[in-house]
Formats: sequence, C-alpha cells, structure tokens
Amino acid sequence: MKGNTSPIAWLLRIAVLAAAFFLIWHYWPAQKVESTQSADGSQIKFRTQGDRIEIYDKQQWKPFFVKGVNMGAALPGHDPGELPISKETYLKWFQQIQALGANTIRIYTILSPVFYQALVEYNQQHAEQPLYFIQGVWTPEEALIDKKDAYLDTIYTEFQSEIALAVGAVYGATDIPERFGKASGTYRYNAGPYLLAWHIGTEWDPKMVQNTNEKHKDKTGFQGTHVSVKMNGSPFENWLAEMLDHVAVLESQNGWKHPLTFTNWVTTDPLQHPGEVLIQEDMVSVDATHLETHDWPAGYFASFHAYPYYPDFFHLDQTLMDMKDKDGTANTYLSYLTKLKAYHKDIPVMITEFGVPSSLGIGHLANKDRNQGGHNETEQGQINASLLQDIANTGMAGGIVFSWQDEWFKRTWNTMNFEIPQSRRKFWTNVLTNEQHFGLVAELSSKDGLLKIDGDPSDWQSLKEGDKQKLTGTHPGWKSIWMTHDEGYVYIMGELEQPFDPEREQLYFGIDTIPGGNRHAKELSAVKLDEGLETLVELGKDGESQVKIASNYDFHTRLYGKQYGMLKVKPEDMKDDSGIFDPWKLAVGLEQSPPDSTKYNPFQDVPAGLLKRGSTDPASPDFNSLAMWQAKGNVVEIRIPWMLLGFTDPSSLQVMSYGEKEGKLIATTTKGIRLLPWIVQRSKGNVLGLDNADGIYPVSKLPIYTWPTWNKVQYTQRLKKSYDLMKDAFQKIDGISPGR
Repeated sequence: MKGNTSPIAWLLRIAVLAAAFFLIWHYWPAQKVESTQSADGSQIKFRTQGDRIEIYDKQQWKPFFVKGVNMGAALPGHDPGELPISKETYLKWFQQIQALGANTIRIYTILSPVFYQALVEYNQQHAEQPLYFIQGVWTPEEALIDKKDAYLDTIYTEFQSEIALAVGAVYGATDIPERFGKASGTYRYNAGPYLLAWHIGTEWDPKMVQNTNEKHKDKTGFQGTHVSVKMNGSPFENWLAEMLDHVAVLESQNGWKHPLTFTNWVTTDPLQHPGEVLIQEDMVSVDATHLETHDWPAGYFASFHAYPYYPDFFHLDQTLMDMKDKDGTANTYLSYLTKLKAYHKDIPVMITEFGVPSSLGIGHLANKDRNQGGHNETEQGQINASLLQDIANTGMAGGIVFSWQDEWFKRTWNTMNFEIPQSRRKFWTNVLTNEQHFGLVAELSSKDGLLKIDGDPSDWQSLKEGDKQKLTGTHPGWKSIWMTHDEGYVYIMGELEQPFDPEREQLYFGIDTIPGGNRHAKELSAVKLDEGLETLVELGKDGESQVKIASNYDFHTRLYGKQYGMLKVKPEDMKDDSGIFDPWKLAVGLEQSPPDSTKYNPFQDVPAGLLKRGSTDPASPDFNSLAMWQAKGNVVEIRIPWMLLGFTDPSSLQVMSYGEKEGKLIATTTKGIRLLPWIVQRSKGNVLGLDNADGIYPVSKLPIYTWPTWNKVQYTQRLKKSYDLMKDAFQKIDGISPGR
C-alpha cells in the first residue's frame, strides 16, 4: 500500500543510491580519460614501444616525450613528512607547471589526499590537456643503508606494505592511519587514469647492493605474475623484480596497467667508468636490462638520476671527452648519455632527475661549468635547458627536471657539519647549501622583495620600528647605519657622508658574535680592539668584495685540516688573535687515497665568500639573484648570508664555537651581533672609524643587534628566471623525442 514503505526498505534504497553515486563519482575520471583495453580488459593509457613511451590519444598510439618536473613534499619551516602543502597551493602550481610546457609531474612517495584530489579536479577542468604524474614509492632507505640487506624481513615487508598503500592512494581506495613522517588520511579520489608510470625505490647505496648480492646468492631467477628477472640477474635485481611484480599484481586489481620502472643513478649504472677515482662510485651495477615483463602490455623502462657533476668522473674521465659542442668544448654529459642509451638500446630510458641549483655554495665541479651550484637563476635556466637538449638529442624517452620548488630542509655534504642543530635547518634558508635551491619556484626569506638590494633606501622606511635597528654612537664617515634580518640574511643599510667610490676607498664591517677572534689585523691598520672579530665584510672593487673569517675560527680549515688532515694547518693560524682573516671557502672534493680510491686525488675547495654587486629586484636590468650588495651615491645596501657570519642556526641564535667536543665542531649561543664599521682610503691608507684616545678600540661597548628566536617562518614565493628559460626549452620539444 502506498505510503507504507518500511524504514528498513528506505534505508536500503538510500544505501543503494549512495553506493551508486560513489561508484559514478569514483570512476568518473576513468570515463573522461581516453584509453584502450588490453586483452584481459584492463585499461591502458601509456605503454612502452621499442625504446620510447607512447600515449593512446585520439584512438591511436603516439610517441610521447616526457617533459616533467620533480615535486617535493615540503615548504619552508616544515620537514617533508609534515606534508604541509595545501590543495590551493597544488592547484596554483599545476597551472604554473602546465604554463611551463611540462606534461608530467613526478612525486617520490605517497602524498597527502589533497594532492590527488587537486590533480583530479584540475584535470577535470583541463580534460583536453591534463597533467600526468609518475608515482614514486619510497623504500625504507635508512634501514637499507644501515642493515645493507634488502631481503631483511622488516625491510621486505615494509616496502611491500608501502607499495600496497601507494596503489590504494592512487586509485582512491584506501585509508592510511597516522604515521610519523609519512602521509595519512582518507583517499577517495581516483587519480589512476592520470598516472603515467610507477617509479619505485631510491638512489641505491652501492654497499647495500653489494652486500645483498653477496649474502643472498640463492635469490635469482624470480618468475612473477608480470615481472621476472633473467638468469643473469643479481639477487638485488631479483628483489627489484619481486617488488615491481607486487606493484603490477595490485594495480591490475584496479582495472589498469601502467609502465613500470625503478629508480637508478649513475653510481649504480651498468656502465664501466675507467676515469672514476672513488671505488665506491663504480663498485656494483643495478641493470634494468636484466628484468622483463610478461602479460603486461603497458611495458617497462629504465630510469636514471643523472647530473653533469656527480660522480667526479664527469670531469675526470678522458673517455667522455669524445663528443664536442659547437663551440669545440667537450660535453661529457652528452657523451655519458649517449653511452647509457646505447647500452639500453631495446628499452626506453628516461632521465628522471637532472638540473643544477641557483645557489651561492658549490658542492661539486663539472665540465662546461655545469657545477653543483655557484649559478644565479638565469645561469641555472641556461644550463638546465642545455641539459634537456642533451637528453632529447640522445634519444631518451623524457627528462624530468629537479626540481619544482626550493626546499629549506635539505642538506649538502659540504655544509651539513656547519648547520647545528641540523633538526632546525628547516627554519632558515642557507644560500651556501646548494641542495636547497634546485627549484624553478624560489622559496625566499621573508624580506626578499620587501627589501630590494639596489642602493635605494626608501623601502627601509616601510619596515616597522621594531623590525630594524639604528646603530647608536658615532661612526666617522657615516651619517647613519641600520640593520635588520630575516630567515636568510643579515641586512645593512648605511648612508655615507660622501658618495662611495670603490676606486678610492674600501668599506669594512667587523662582526663580533662571541668572545675570541682577531683583535688586530692588517685590515685594522695599527688599531687594536678590546674584543676580537669572528668575521670581516669587505666592500670594494669587483673581485674584492667578500666575507673573510678569522683563521682560528675558520671552521672549513678546522674540519678539513685539523680533524680530517686534508689541509695543511699552520700552528700560528690556530692561535687566538692570529691577526689573519682568511677567505671563506667550501670543499668541492675530498682527498682520496687507495684502497678507497684507484689513485691519489687531492683535496679541492673553492671561494664561497665573494659578494657580487647588483640588484635583487627581478624587474631591474641589473638583477642577479646572487647579488649581495649595491651602492648608489651615498647609500650602501648589503645582505650577508647567515653562515658567512658564523651562524649555524640563526633561528635559535646559534653560532659556531671556537671549541670542539669529541672531535666534532660544536655551536654556542650568541647574544647577537656587534657591528664595527670603518673606511680605508686607498691613496694614503687613512682609516676612518677606528679612532680612540686609549689606542684600543672598545668593541665590547658597541650596541648589540639581536632578535628573538623563532619556530615559525615567513617566506615569499616567486617563479625564478630559470622558469622562463625552461619554458622556452620545453616548448622547443613538441612532445616527440627529437633524438629519433
């Protein structure tokens, strides 16, 4: 009878409707993305064909050159495991990435649910030209390096569990409980139709690979449902086949099949490198040609992280000097890629990481000045564009630039011992740490843009009174001196009594942060101080402007000389008040000797304290992202990276100590900065600013510039100049590899 339906029946109807709505909503993206069916009914959008990637588009298979960006998980003030990026930020980034001309985003691990939601929603709005993504699955990397055994039960099961969660996250069919340092949440957006490939693993530690091979010689010949290892495969390659097969089996349950690959890098590539000095960098291979797929029409390809500066054989190996650019210089990167592609002649090879950073600090030297750092944003873009062209010209299946955004939490081998405590690295940005500055999106300290280093003092007027400090007292030659700071720099703005002419005079700023340092020095003329200086800022002609460091405070020399024995150390240089200020330097190559290396290789370092003159205003024709000072008329503006002044963590007022503990450099707390300015006239050597009736200048009486500690950061974002140059480079590649 009408109107007499039972409550249970109504509940059943509601449940059926809800289930139907969920299924339509969940699988709707799959209906909107064109794909084809394999023999078993699985959907396929991408496949490998010969040595290239293909996309199914307009009812036919077409070659597809991957033009991608690697996207990290962090923002300033956060570790990547905090997953702080919002849906709104992702949507903005996707728009910028598409405008760049990229077609693919690579992510390294499971991200928060908002990433997949944002990607699905963005692509639904851009159905004619969606952004595809490559899903990475992160290994238990620390355990692998520590235990050096990939078959250890805890490692094996943890990685397989992570793979299962990744498949569920991509297809919007899992709930991940809270986990420390990893993504969690409810995953309901099906991003599978926009997936280009699965990309498992990390850069393999060669000692781990070697130990796994030696310990598990019986682990060979794996024959999986979809992935197998050939008879010449190693035990570690056998392990990789098992993991990729696990991906394939789980994905096929979701009705899709995508190309498969694993992470590899130059250190564990299958080539021989006779010019490599360090044995560890060429001790073992992980060979993608030893794996094969079956009943997996989406296919399989090789992928490599390949940079032009690491390992050292890129600038040492004479066998890579065989290919020349139009200017006649050897292009070792092009030669390497050519040999790598020739080895993998029957499968696609994708370079899934390449690029150089826009940083002051340099980590490694390279052929053609493609160094790991030491580039401004324009130089970064020019080099990255040339690397992409090398990748395309050698017939690779794609190139994915590293990276989309800068990341403050990153560390670099030659500055990590100077960042104390390392857990607070995320709270400040260090332009000497090159790993932090690979992005096409600049993640800048909070006063970047607010204060432009251009010799115009007007922007200082916008700073609140509590956000800047005027130096009290009398400073001959100066009308006024102001200081401020942010997460990246100490800023100084001074007005001289006369226009500054570097041909006639030099400007000095002595920095005192803790007891100790130089109380006399040639730069001080005959004047002595009652308290020593740790560092010295010198402004003058091109090539003169730099930050120097007291020789007994110089932690570069103390680490690589006193502790490691790689630098000669004069006893007099290590004495208190040595009177010597040394140029700031960074190591770019450690001393190597047999049996760890094939031959002796000397220690190498490069200047790191040079201060370039220019403008930090991106709209200025004098713009240089590494500009540190400018002078116009009577006004001088400077920004000085924290580490050059001895700071190991400005957010907690930590500076390097003069002491050591258990053979390691240690930090100590400072009250702040005492700034001592003086002027030296070149013609007569006259000194302004150090006069004192007693003959000893009272540095200890100078005012202290200080600030409260911080645990939250402010920062600014903008597209780097390298973005526009990469946009041009991507647009020159029309989606089909020009190497064919």
